[in-house]
Amino acid sequence: MAFLCKKLINDPNDVVIEFIEGLVETYPGLQYLDGFPEVKVVLRADVSSATYDKVAVISGGGSGHEPAHAGFVGEGMLTAAICGDVFASPPVDSILAGIRAVTGPMGCLLIVKNYTGDRLNFGLAAEQAKSEGYRVEMVIVGDDCALPPPRGIAGRRGLAGTILVHKVAGAAASCGLSLGEVAAEAQRASEMVGTMGVALSVCTLPGQVTSDRLGPGKMELGLGIHGEPGAAVADLQSVDVVVSHVLNQILSQETNYVPIRRGSRVVLMINGLGATPLMELMIAAGKAVPKLQLEHGLAVDRVYTGSFMTSLDMAGFSITVMKADEAILDRLDAPTKAPNWPVGADGNRPPAKIPVPLPPSRTTKNDETSNRPTQLNPQGNILEVAIEAAATAVINLRDSLNDWDSKVGDGDCGSTMFRGASAILEDIKSYPLNDPAETLNEIGSSIRRVMGGTSGIIYDIFCKAAYAQLKADSHSVITPLHWAGAFEAAIAAVSKYGGASAGYRTLLDALIPASSVLKEKLTAGDDPVEAFVFSAEAAVAGAESTKHMLALAGRSSYVSTDILASVPDPGAMAAASWYRAAAIAVKDKHRAL
Repeated sequence: MAFLCKKLINDPNDVVIEFIEGLVETYPGLQYLDGFPEVKVVLRADVSSATYDKVAVISGGGSGHEPAHAGFVGEGMLTAAICGDVFASPPVDSILAGIRAVTGPMGCLLIVKNYTGDRLNFGLAAEQAKSEGYRVEMVIVGDDCALPPPRGIAGRRGLAGTILVHKVAGAAASCGLSLGEVAAEAQRASEMVGTMGVALSVCTLPGQVTSDRLGPGKMELGLGIHGEPGAAVADLQSVDVVVSHVLNQILSQETNYVPIRRGSRVVLMINGLGATPLMELMIAAGKAVPKLQLEHGLAVDRVYTGSFMTSLDMAGFSITVMKADEAILDRLDAPTKAPNWPVGADGNRPPAKIPVPLPPSRTTKNDETSNRPTQLNPQGNILEVAIEAAATAVINLRDSLNDWDSKVGDGDCGSTMFRGASAILEDIKSYPLNDPAETLNEIGSSIRRVMGGTSGIIYDIFCKAAYAQLKADSHSVITPLHWAGAFEAAIAAVSKYGGASAGYRTLLDALIPASSVLKEKLTAGDDPVEAFVFSAEAAVAGAESTKHMLALAGRSSYVSTDILASVPDPGAMAAASWYRAAAIAVKDKHRAL
């Protein structure tokens, strides 16, 4: 069903003008011609036609592709960008105004994406400028590799590869080359580049309804940057599959769109289409590089990842591959003040990954303290079943924790705890279970290795503080009171560094009551196992009571009280779950002895 898309705008007819105003306020090296609303031209503030002694490089087209094209105006790249309305070619008068504003005796090069409107309007403006005495050349960029070789006059569409052509031409112009030489370099660059896009959603123009062309679970292959339909609609696939398909299409020997063969050097650009998180773009980059190297036999000399030529709020990305040589790389590496050109790495890359350094203690531990004993003593047997039960309880609670956390946090409590519990079950095979203190230390290390966010840090602090307390007691046999003291010390450390205490709606609201009951029962001389079980009941009651608490810590503190009252604190429920499971496991183990 179509619906009006939410946009942070004023009048939809003013979005381009207001974008330009914000752009030049943000980047003092840019300015615009005072010709709104008909003339929308962004240009370098340090250039005027009367004094400019280098070739001016001008590009442009419809707006909605930001940062293209205005974000690439700057020394070493574009001299001016002509902005049309959203997805509409700029009018001839606007293009002419840009030419007149920045073109000196060296002339100007127009870099135009291969769309009929752009070709016609820029072409007419070029002819008019020539009649006025300006020296003008034009290069058409058509880097689309999604569609079969064209049979008509339309040709391949201009896509994100145009940005690389901008950079090559701008760097050549900065070197003082003639108009013919700059145009030749731009033309050569345009013949070396291929692009294909993949979209997960359709873009929405300001003030218009959102199209429902792409259904749930679908993606579109080979679409254009104006929201026009792509070459095919397919079921959503993993990024591995998508990247492989796109690279195969670009590098196809049948279409021969780019002169790239095994052994070639290439530049890779991963371009976000407007609504794709940088995380996903980096994942695509990380998958594309080894595929180019191993499957296609190419040397990847440069990688540019980000949003360069978008399609408003479209979710998806395009991949551009450009054949490179030293001349091309020199142009791409040349300095520029264009605000949205990325800082690319040069060819001298260190290894992508290096070994994780180990703490000195890890390398000096003897085998007795760092490895699982060949035979467990009674305490080691009980510790093992307690740990396994606690971790299993957390794993089984993952979905419920995520559900609760989706209402009061960021929705990942269960997944985070699951990772920690799974690591513990995997690593328990090497825990020194006959040494409870060292076992707690190793549990903390397992948690720290895999659990991100606040939960991982809190539980690592918890384990390290308990370890330190048991070590400080330095008894050969650890009694239940020693365990209670370590438990109390661990809670104190979490409270100290996390800032929370009882009543803050955190895991401490489960652990503090448990600690109090455990210490009380043990001090009174009660059976240690029964004391453990009673304290577990206190932990569960404490966790349940968080429904009635105001959140004073963590992300829950930003959530309304009405929502908080509907669910318990996920962290408290997780803590109560593993604590109770450990108590029951210890009780069952003692019964079996």
